[in-house]
Amino acid sequence: MIELPVIPSEQQRKKRPDWLRVKLPIGPEYAKVRKLVDEHKLHTICESGNCPNMGECWGAGTATFMILGNVCTRSCTFCAVATGRPNEYDTDEPRRVAEAILLMKVKHAVITSVNRDELKDRGAEIWHQTVRLIKESSPATTIETLIPDTKGNWEALERMISAGQEVVSHNMETVERLYRRVRPQARYERSLEQTRRTKEYGKRTKSGIMLGLGETHDEVFKAMDDLVANGLDVLTLGQYLQPTKMHHEVIEWIHPETFAMYKEEGLKRGIKYVESGPLVRSSYHAEKHVNV
Repeated sequence: MIELPVIPSEQQRKKRPDWLRVKLPIGPEYAKVRKLVDEHKLHTICESGNCPNMGECWGAGTATFMILGNVCTRSCTFCAVATGRPNEYDTDEPRRVAEAILLMKVKHAVITSVNRDELKDRGAEIWHQTVRLIKESSPATTIETLIPDTKGNWEALERMISAGQEVVSHNMETVERLYRRVRPQARYERSLEQTRRTKEYGKRTKSGIMLGLGETHDEVFKAMDDLVANGLDVLTLGQYLQPTKMHHEVIEWIHPETFAMYKEEGLKRGIKYVESGPLVRSSYHAEKHVNV
């Protein structure tokens, strides 16, 4: 008699495993930043994104800010940010972000943004001024910029990354086969070229990939090899979590042992630093990526 495998029910398949339990943020440094954020009504992606690592990062003096509004011109199926035509373009935003970082005594700042495809410079001038003013007001603060796809506008890319930030990140998000479904307005090869050009400008390069969208091991390995060939220094790998029922479903919960295997493979393939785990997000341990 052939014993057939037990197929888990839909409810079992979608139930989050124990290793995705989040620890409550604690500690004196976290409490201090929490108080400043509340008192001065500051905005961080750490909070609005309900990041599972908020307590740990704030305790290490790292915080992530989003610039250029909260409406994105893209419609990626993994992201909960509103999609549409943005009407916000705040030229005073760089000053306010720099003031917030000074006020919070941030040791390492991560700056990110929505895509602004409707702008000729893709928002590059706001990016440049934000980094410049942070460096002027908080010269000891190191900066990572997690920048969007410039759609091949390489002049905009150079302006975005030329103000003195130590790390420039651009997330691949997924493997090549899934791009059309997950990132319909992006192109795999173009994102690789953006990483290569960033490296050629002399910057430390970083990217991130979400796992659990239906990718295979070999596809992840190929993405690693492609990134290495285009000059990547740092890679983050984390579990994809579905924001709402309208977004791409979670196909698989990736086991911590598999994340450990991916870390080992990434290092073997020549990536200098790999953060790999179920709760890893783009800015997790970002302060450690400055000098790799």
